[in-house]
Amino acid sequence: MFASIGIVLKENLSSSDISAVRSFLPALQNLKVDLYTDLSINPDFKELKQLSHDDFCNSVNLLCIFGGDGTFLSSARQYIDCAIPMTGVNLGSVGFLTDINIDNLESSLKEIISGKSFIEERDLIEAEFGKNKVFGLNEILIHSGSYAQLMRYNLKIDGDFVYEQRSDGLIIATPTGSSAYALSAGGPIIHPELDVLNIIPMMSHSLSSRGLICSNENILEVTIVEGPLESGKVCVDGQEDLSVEFGEKIRVSKKDLTLKVIHPENNNFYESCREKLGWSLDLSVKK
Repeated sequence: MFASIGIVLKENLSSSDISAVRSFLPALQNLKVDLYTDLSINPDFKELKQLSHDDFCNSVNLLCIFGGDGTFLSSARQYIDCAIPMTGVNLGSVGFLTDINIDNLESSLKEIISGKSFIEERDLIEAEFGKNKVFGLNEILIHSGSYAQLMRYNLKIDGDFVYEQRSDGLIIATPTGSSAYALSAGGPIIHPELDVLNIIPMMSHSLSSRGLICSNENILEVTIVEGPLESGKVCVDGQEDLSVEFGEKIRVSKKDLTLKVIHPENNNFYESCREKLGWSLDLSVKK
């Protein structure tokens, strides 16, 4: 099913992580697939055939991402236009997106290569304001730019006024992002199959402020009225803050592209929640 695999490694790998990846190369080569790496991303990983970015995108039909969720998010932005399915090998801590354990790497990739897998199409979210147009997999964060200082903003959905609030910021997250920063802000975990957006005020100056879930077909419009600095900030997937002028409309919507994520056949979302978030006591203990 997949004859050419592109290996992408997170930046600044520790020596132990590099050794771990290199130790699995013979096992990967035994799968009788072609292995490549993107010269523009991993120039020092010379054990694999190195290609330019364009040749890499044209040559591989599966991306295998080694790292944590941050590496996966970065790779999603770098390769979304290439339309290559991605799978993640967890070298981080939680790893909701990188769900293959490196100890089970060979068996999991065997399943994927042989077709014992399934593909999820994850929605992306984008924001347009001024001359900027940015997108991410997890969330759009609109914030004051100053720690523990409020901004005043209003929200419209499909042109209808929803509310005006004061808070540290506003998170607009995809279902994928519901287990990331949105979760830390008190938002619900949303199954990735649902076509919704998760809207969560951060530290609102209102006792009645709650999260709001809407369809991802809606168009959201956020306007920062005032804040502690000379402008507000927009941040996508924890990347660089971009300035947005007070009064300028920030249009947030679903991107017209989706990210294809491949999981081994036995992958289960609820099991991942139990494992990553410590939802359950030992299920082997009988009462």
